[in-house]
Amino acid sequence: MNQLDQLKQYTTVVADTGNFKQLAAFAPRDATTNPSLILKAVQQPDYAPLLAETVAQFKGWPHEEVVDQVLVRFGREILKVVPGRVSTEVDARLSFDCAATVARAHRIITLYEEAGIAKERVLIKIASTWEGIQAARILEREGIHCNLTLLFSFCQAVACGEADVKLISPFVGRIYDWYKKSAGGKWDEGANAGAHDPGVRSVAQIYNYYKKFDVKTEVMGASFRNVGQITALAGCDLLTISPELLATLQSSEAPLRRALDPEVARAAVIHAVTYNEASFRYALNDDAMATEKLAEGIRAFAADAAKLDIMIEALL
Repeated sequence: MNQLDQLKQYTTVVADTGNFKQLAAFAPRDATTNPSLILKAVQQPDYAPLLAETVAQFKGWPHEEVVDQVLVRFGREILKVVPGRVSTEVDARLSFDCAATVARAHRIITLYEEAGIAKERVLIKIASTWEGIQAARILEREGIHCNLTLLFSFCQAVACGEADVKLISPFVGRIYDWYKKSAGGKWDEGANAGAHDPGVRSVAQIYNYYKKFDVKTEVMGASFRNVGQITALAGCDLLTISPELLATLQSSEAPLRRALDPEVARAAVIHAVTYNEASFRYALNDDAMATEKLAEGIRAFAADAAKLDIMIEALL
């Protein structure tokens, strides 16, 4: 078997793209999107007409509602290809507003349901701020499942588990990027590869903690820079992978072994922790990497959301 098929023996494979025409070749179960991926897609000739058609259909509607119609339209197209779920992101500019995040999530779910898509096939993607996690707590109690994104620290993962969030997306590649940049000329690629990669270690710590204490939240490693990071996390609940890296896995027949194992995690000596708002904010602040990458990620998603706004406004 190729490496992609081997990986699917241990892990649910998710496609990380807004380019739904690429999906069928890799047969992922789920797919994830974000403002940057949607922006990238609508700038391609294959997808520009879909944007124009959707915007034209809702001319005269409030701008924010048109934007959500565009995001949901892409999600609907993706769900024609994947048998499972699609993640659709709440505007990153609402990352510190719990009530507004809940309201936006309600609207996104309503749009899917009006199109005949059951809410069980949708994950509302929300940044892992304290406010975002509390919004997810509310939504999960209502039966609306969430994918907490821009997750870089252990405290974020623990808080998500305590909120009964359906799924988290720890960002492997962005953690790796920070440590590599921080080390500068002292960075040793070989010594920080595979299981020793700082992003891989972060996801493994979260996975082991969840399995040890029977936390039901699913762990989905995200933001990969190379195949080595993916293979080092074989056995993780889910991995969301770009089409480029999916193709690389599909073209290799090198052996791939399970790296994360729930039984090993349950036997490990791990101490339980808990966070309230004050201790969460302190722990996040105490982690320079997580603090910087969370802020940077929100800014980047917000900037791409603003660019998508401009494109839609021009069409309106």
